[in-house]
Parts: sequence; structure tokens; C-alpha cells
Amino acid sequence: MADRIVKMWFDPEADFLEVTFEQKPGYSRPTDNDQVMERVDEDGNVIGFSILRVSSLKKAPLEVALR
Repeated sequence: MADRIVKMWFDPEADFLEVTFEQKPGYSRPTDNDQVMERVDEDGNVIGFSILRVSSLKKAPLEVALR
């Protein structure tokens, strides 16, 4: 099995976290939680996600189903 590289970016000023599983073209689409967007490729496979207001997670866990 090949190693997978996960890339993460955090912007403390914007309170924004982005996690990418694969480096390929894609787009963001909403999830059931307005705080989370999933990033998908052209075939609809999840290749990452982003979270707004990350600091609010200190108060409660965040659970979101990625399609």
C-alpha cells in the first residue's frame, strides 16, 4: 500500500481549517453542517474538507457525514 499524504492548512485569523487527502482538481459542496464543506473531485469522490469557526470546536465535538 502506498503512503498517503494529507495536507492541512490553518488560518488562525479567519478561524478556518482545510484538509486535503488528494491533490487533484475539485470543488467544494455543502454538508448537513453549515460549518463544514466537503471537497470532491469530478466523480464526486471526497478528496478533502474545510471547517469554518474551528475555535468553536473546543466546546463540543463536530460530527459530519462526508458523502
